[in-house]
Amino acid sequence: MFRAIKEDVLSVFDRDPAARSVFEVLTCYPGIHARMVHRVSHWLWHARLKWPARFLAHIGRGLTGIEIHPGASIGRRFFIDHGMGVVIGETAEIGDDVTLYHGVTLGGTSWKEGKRHPTLGNGVVVGAGAKILGPILIGEGAKIGSNAVVVKDVPAGATAAGIPARILDEAKKISGFNAYGIGNDQNDPVSKAIHGLLGHSVVVDKRIELILQHLEQLGVRVEEERATADKFDPGHLNKIVD
Repeated sequence: MFRAIKEDVLSVFDRDPAARSVFEVLTCYPGIHARMVHRVSHWLWHARLKWPARFLAHIGRGLTGIEIHPGASIGRRFFIDHGMGVVIGETAEIGDDVTLYHGVTLGGTSWKEGKRHPTLGNGVVVGAGAKILGPILIGEGAKIGSNAVVVKDVPAGATAAGIPARILDEAKKISGFNAYGIGNDQNDPVSKAIHGLLGHSVVVDKRIELILQHLEQLGVRVEEERATADKFDPGHLNKIVD
């Protein structure tokens, strides 16, 4: 028990630059307190002392603002930053070195008995406000962007963001993940509309180019028309929007 608590404390220093001393972490970090309570309630749960386990978890929720069902399985060096509003369901499984920010939900989508909550592999990071729902698998080292709603498996090492969450490509991974604020890959209707217009303009440009080529084949001079068309570059606007 004490060795596990020591690992938890050291993991805070690895992941939170605001941590200044062991005493501060032990007395002022609700994520550490919630993990301590869960260790005891989890033991009671598996000792078939269901009510005491639930009642202890209920007390821990009131003290920390973090709700962890006693049945949830949690690995080593688990870190909850800030913690307020975190909810972890009964059949959730969490690997080693996982980090959750505030407002995260590991929830279910069914009232049926059995596996109802997500499984998080080792080293997963879940941004603030994200919701991971159902008996899905979040692969090792994956990152879930802030406010994402994840209802499908996420491969190991991938970054998922948005509502519903989708896997970001390599070019957007660095800018798309944000543990606190809103990610750059959200469903912004204005951005979508601009991208739609730009896509349409590209199609129109291709059609104009085809027409100019046919006119040139007929012996018509089109240099002036080409010069006018070249002044507008949709690719430049695409870079600005992205």
